[in-house]
Amino acid sequence: MSLRGVGFVLQCYLMLAAAMYFDLGEQEEKCIIEEIPEDMLVTGYFLLEPWDMNSLTNSPHLGVTVNIRDPNHEVLMSKRYSKFGKFTFTSHGSGQHFLCFQTNSTRFSVYAGERLKLHLDVQMGEHSIDPNTDRTKDNMQILENSLSHLIDQMMYITKQQDYQREKEESFRQISEDTNSKVLWWAVVQFFILLSVGFWQMKRLKDFFIAKKLV
Repeated sequence: MSLRGVGFVLQCYLMLAAAMYFDLGEQEEKCIIEEIPEDMLVTGYFLLEPWDMNSLTNSPHLGVTVNIRDPNHEVLMSKRYSKFGKFTFTSHGSGQHFLCFQTNSTRFSVYAGERLKLHLDVQMGEHSIDPNTDRTKDNMQILENSLSHLIDQMMYITKQQDYQREKEESFRQISEDTNSKVLWWAVVQFFILLSVGFWQMKRLKDFFIAKKLV
């Protein structure tokens, strides 16, 4: 493996040190749901490895297929990777996005019945400053890159706030509709009970008249 590949693997391990993980079987697909605002850059890092590190050896034939679907279940991205990698996509609408992962290998018989562990870290927006900034001696360039990074972070926060306001407005509308329906149902119940009461009183009066009790 080249130095660039080793560096990327090391970066994946560092990024995924505190990330979530879940198990996968051979040719099994699992999805996670992420609430993503509109026009948001999403970056994901993943690493696939045997669940039991002592039972299997590393294989270049083992990989992951990543499928991204939007809230309307339309495919935004579908790509095959090796057992570690990085994927990026931009959301076209706000809502629940489905990030699906499926194992694939050309030597499936070796891994048949075995469980695999997929480490995953999903980040939204721009999260890193250009690494070349550390090697430049131009203070203005450093300031420009830092300012650009700060603007990206502000845009990310703004989009998150807009998305939360949209969700709050939607939730408020649902609550108002529900309260309105509950109110009308209470009114309907009141008139039903009132009608049943008058009907029972009339039947009772007719019974007393028929028996000549009144």
